[in-house]
Amino acid sequence: MTQDELKTLVGRAALQYVQAGSIVGVGTGSTVDKFIDALGDALKTQPGLITGAVSSSVRSTERLQALGIQVLPSDTVTGLGVYIDGADEIDHQGNMVKGGGAALTREKIVADLAERFVCIADESKLVKVLGAFPLPVEVIPMASAQVIRAFAKIGGSGKVREGVTTDNGNVIVDVTGLQITDPAQFESDINQWPGVVTVGVFARNKASVCLLGTSEGVKTLGF
Repeated sequence: MTQDELKTLVGRAALQYVQAGSIVGVGTGSTVDKFIDALGDALKTQPGLITGAVSSSVRSTERLQALGIQVLPSDTVTGLGVYIDGADEIDHQGNMVKGGGAALTREKIVADLAERFVCIADESKLVKVLGAFPLPVEVIPMASAQVIRAFAKIGGSGKVREGVTTDNGNVIVDVTGLQITDPAQFESDINQWPGVVTVGVFARNKASVCLLGTSEGVKTLGF
């Protein structure tokens, strides 16, 4: 199967984690687009499947609304049963690198509302150690050079992503050359740097389940 077909497979598989009558948290990215499409199809025959969604980006909000799904502001919701999102990398403990689509801050906010994070990804995203994918970091623009210098001191090479402004009005610094062997400590440390809004390591809000698209079908990993 192609990568696109694998994404479709896991997008559909994620429907089993949506509780009837609930509000669902929805992430961002090409794999999540497949879940949104599957959700729209399911609602045609199960109109009461969800009562609404909380979205992590303008892109996902527009896609959900185009299917007639009500999108609720996150500050009006006290909790979610499940948050469904993709990952740029996921390790065997459920820690992830996210932010390839520049929505990492809002993704963390919505993920933090949810009891369970269901990651949907193709098998190429499963890694032993995080860091091969350039680590996205959302940064207040005036701090970008300062943050890049700080990463250089720990062996990382940072570069501002050209032509990208986040939904929050900030820039993304992509960092290569890292091996993130202690994701929880790394996330905590980098989040303390002045000017960093969010680092794209999801260890505090790691996946509970990963639905991995493989050539043999969907493989379920629990953490």
